[in-house]
Amino acid sequence: MTLLYQNMQYIRNNIAKNREDGRTSEQFRDITIETGIIGRAEGSARVKIGDTEIIAGVKMEIGTPFPDSPGEGIIMVNSEFSALASPDFENGPPREDSIELSRVVDRGIRESKTVDVEKLCIEKGSKVWMVFVDITIVNHDGNLIDAAGIGAITALLTAQIPTINEDGTLNREEFVGSLPIKEIPVPITSGLINNTIITDMTKDETECSDAIFTVTTIENENYCAMQKAGPSEMTEKQMLDIANIAQKESKKIRSAIKATVKKHKI
Repeated sequence: MTLLYQNMQYIRNNIAKNREDGRTSEQFRDITIETGIIGRAEGSARVKIGDTEIIAGVKMEIGTPFPDSPGEGIIMVNSEFSALASPDFENGPPREDSIELSRVVDRGIRESKTVDVEKLCIEKGSKVWMVFVDITIVNHDGNLIDAAGIGAITALLTAQIPTINEDGTLNREEFVGSLPIKEIPVPITSGLINNTIITDMTKDETECSDAIFTVTTIENENYCAMQKAGPSEMTEKQMLDIANIAQKESKKIRSAIKATVKKHKI
């Protein structure tokens, strides 16, 4: 029996009464949100949840709109799982979990209509703003989706639109205003370990989980996106309980995001 297996069994057998770090089942680790991390980005943020750390940056370019939405700007979310962040990560093409993280964060932003994409249109059918959100995992100790989602929306809230020179190039030293943000989506992820709901799982807890459920909410507490992972099924009650946790915890995190962004603008 390996040490890893023994540790996983210990976590599973004791999770209902005692998490390794002493938190309650629904309790988040300490969360730190910082802005203005990347000088050359239009907006950026660093988010730490316990020992998990991510950096999100927003870059803007002028591009051509999609044919089926000629009057709308474009938003794209990408993530990079640096090999320095975890021994589980390797350099090379995007991993499946990296692609999945990008999709979940992107879905929360897109389905909540966070950005008024019509206001990103410069010339209908020919020129629009393209907003790229790049997320880098600096250190992995679980709950990457929540950290990435918090970082992405914070970076978007602090992003400034560069001015356009007469020759069509961008002047990234001068800005015409902020992005047209309408919502603040916040993802909250919980998992099932031995039939117990655990929120903000560490890396070890995630490896022991039977199922993982991410619920993204907006300011009025409505749900805008959901994502389930893991091999085990979840009951309707378990999903509703996790959704209720998401509504409660997202309020606290959304308030922290607003406070951080307010300080950034001051």
